[in-house]
Amino acid sequence: EDEQIVAEIMGRRFFPDFVAYKPWEGFHFAGHEIRITEATDCYGAVVWPSALVLCYFLETNSKQCNLVDKNVIEIGAGTGLVSIVASLLGAFVTATDLPELLGNLQYNVLQNTKQKCKHQPCVKELSWGIDLEKNFPRSSCHFDYIMAADVVYHHPFLDELLLTFDHLCKNDTVILWAMKFRLENENRFVDRFQTLFDLEMISNFPSLNIALYKAMRKGRMKD
Repeated sequence: EDEQIVAEIMGRRFFPDFVAYKPWEGFHFAGHEIRITEATDCYGAVVWPSALVLCYFLETNSKQCNLVDKNVIEIGAGTGLVSIVASLLGAFVTATDLPELLGNLQYNVLQNTKQKCKHQPCVKELSWGIDLEKNFPRSSCHFDYIMAADVVYHHPFLDELLLTFDHLCKNDTVILWAMKFRLENENRFVDRFQTLFDLEMISNFPSLNIALYKAMRKGRMKD
């Protein structure tokens, strides 16, 4: 079953038949052909398999996870694929990442959502742990969903990442988080994450070493 679903997920990706001026790869999600421009010089400008896993879940569980008119923020949006799919599924999306990635992120989001979405997504800078209250004040920012794909890997900002989850998450916010396990650091982060949030694995793909989690604040998880 794992291999069958993984084949379906990876089958959503396609490549151009010819070399384009701007290299891109394509994806079929939410009834649309999505073209993503990548840059291979940094982690945040490549589409990783965890993003495809999360997009597949959003599309195939649209009744269980109805995004229409929901307020969604993606942290570490990278090339923007998850944010684009969430937008195409009817959400009002804020796609965030580091300032040096915003140009490519904005380009991809605009190219794939303009005149196709109920709500035009916005792109905003978010450096984990920095100026959170200034840029995303608790009093006025309420997100129904926080989405994250492959934000945990060998980097020195895991404390700031946890702080960001904590700041953005209200009592009724749902976190959807796809994660590839690589090193022991990932397991330690999950342990720390669970001191603040209840965590439920909703999909597991051993062949990819990727798990998809749903999380909410302690004591708020619903059946």
